Amino acid sequence: MGHNPHKRKLRDALERIWNTVKARYRENPDMSGEELYSISCEIAKQEGWDFGADIAGHLVGSFPHERIPRDRTSLYITKGNNESMGLSGRDGSKRHWIFHLHDKERGFGGFFEQLLTVD
Repeated sequence: MGHNPHKRKLRDALERIWNTVKARYRENPDMSGEELYSISCEIAKQEGWDFGADIAGHLVGSFPHERIPRDRTSLYITKGNNESMGLSGRDGSKRHWIFHLHDKERGFGGFFEQLLTVD
């Protein structure tokens, strides 16, 4: 990070943005992944950042980054994911989501990677 003021500004904004997004998620944990992606982009923009990713987070499963072959939508906080984030997993257990933030416009990013579903 060094003395780069933009990197320090992003670092200092990450937790604040995360808390704002999580509060919006907690208001409606059954919202779709696409709805939360839109909220994430909106809040990042309000904070002076362009959200620079196709996804804002992903489902955490038995393997840390659970995957469905050839599916880049249903397990992600992204456009096109119209499923409720509150759906249970295939095994009937509660699913947990990790949230990401980064800004590729400036050629760097930062992650405040936390679970949305845990206090």
